[in-house]
Amino acid sequence: MASSSDPDTALRPEEFAAAVAAVTTAFGDPTRRDIYLFVRGSADGVRAAEVADRFELHPNVARHHLEKLASGGYVDVELARHSTAGRPSKRYRVAATDTHLSFPPRRDDLLGTLLARALERLPADEARVLAEQVGYEYGRQVAARMEPAEGHRSVKAAVASVADALTAHGFAAHAEAHGNQLTLVSEHCPFGDAAQRWPHVLCAVDTGMVRGMLEGLYGATHPQLTESRPDGGEHCVTRV
Repeated sequence: MASSSDPDTALRPEEFAAAVAAVTTAFGDPTRRDIYLFVRGSADGVRAAEVADRFELHPNVARHHLEKLASGGYVDVELARHSTAGRPSKRYRVAATDTHLSFPPRRDDLLGTLLARALERLPADEARVLAEQVGYEYGRQVAARMEPAEGHRSVKAAVASVADALTAHGFAAHAEAHGNQLTLVSEHCPFGDAAQRWPHVLCAVDTGMVRGMLEGLYGATHPQLTESRPDGGEHCVTRV
């Protein structure tokens, strides 16, 4: 078994901080940890009302905790159809794998390097378009696991969920509001050094992911985004 001091397993300080941010976002609240264990112990999944009854919470509070877990990829959401008329209810099931709970987290710098090296054989504009499309399609898949129904969230709620999902993917992201503008700030890039060598490709993947998740969570008329780019060399900022 590899030790924590091995170069293949040891985390750099920024990677460790990103891993802690991901776990804290999902499980920093004791009630949310208990809810996750409750969902994990149910073979058929649970509804927000069941969680509310079990933990004596308001249904909106129970739903908030479940959505935080869904944003982090720890639970999946599906629509439960009724035999009677009415809006389908949501059931939350533990995600198929618990890879998010592994430590250290999977590094994406090798895959990022492979993608960037492959796309650099194309003209820069074509490479950027293709990279953003890859990110967009992946972002839509993430949003579908988080929320099957579209178009009912506020922009602010959707952006907060996108920040949680990005954090779970190693970006250590958070949402900020400045007047009427919402901003996603990522304090760590899971693509590692590859993002510094090929920013036009890998930042386009990030932008596509954000666009895809927002469209899936907020609806087809999602807000326009400025492209993700380093802000002062320390952070990556996407303005909504």
